[in-house]
Amino acid sequence: MAEIEEILEEVKKWAREAGELQRVNFRRRDLAIESKSNVTDLVTEIDKGSEEIITGHIRRKYPDHAILAEESGRNSKESDYLWVIDPLDGTNNYAQGLPIYCVSIGLRYRGETILGVVYAPYLDELFWATKDGGAYCNGERIEVGNERELNRCVLATGFPYDKGTHPLNNLEYVERIVPQLRGIRRMGAAAYDLCGVAMGILDGYWEMNLSPWDVEAGILIVKEAGGVVRSFRGDRGISIVAGNKSVVERIEENLQ
Repeated sequence: MAEIEEILEEVKKWAREAGELQRVNFRRRDLAIESKSNVTDLVTEIDKGSEEIITGHIRRKYPDHAILAEESGRNSKESDYLWVIDPLDGTNNYAQGLPIYCVSIGLRYRGETILGVVYAPYLDELFWATKDGGAYCNGERIEVGNERELNRCVLATGFPYDKGTHPLNNLEYVERIVPQLRGIRRMGAAAYDLCGVAMGILDGYWEMNLSPWDVEAGILIVKEAGGVVRSFRGDRGISIVAGNKSVVERIEENLQ
């Protein structure tokens, strides 16, 4: 296995390559769009093409590694290494012509995330982190914000795809938390939300019923930026809260 810095440079290139496919096709009028689990759970031809770019590189460079990708699922490889990939996080934004969308690539070794890369093509923001190596955006070291009280915070959240049919759809939490805040944002891409927390442009974030590919890279980036990521319930997929320690505690008080 190559050194982690060598792998990181490769993954940055793969993310940029997939991101360029997304950028040149953004707002294309004849974009092919399909529904998956329901009408709000979309996949485009660009999701699939982006995933093929990334998984193709992995299969050629690391043929023995396992892969878990949003569109193609998990391959049959048994390996200490697992790549966790969201080829286009924020598909609804992308299909709608909204510019917050990104590529997310994480690498686990024996169950621990050791590398994370998130690339937002429209903004040309490349985030990355390695285990114990810090977090960066476009080469600059990033850190979580230092606000301590919710009335000074701008938080982000999101709503699960089954929000119309499941009673635990985040509305109760939003109703409880929003009046306490300076502001709330709903970006539509969990990986970008986490990177926003990591660079301090968002003070915190919570969301329910996420999937591994949504958060694999972003969680590492937040932690390496000095932040905290915690699970707040076990019955709705991956449900997390992120921010600095004080903000996470303030949010958790409202998620009981």
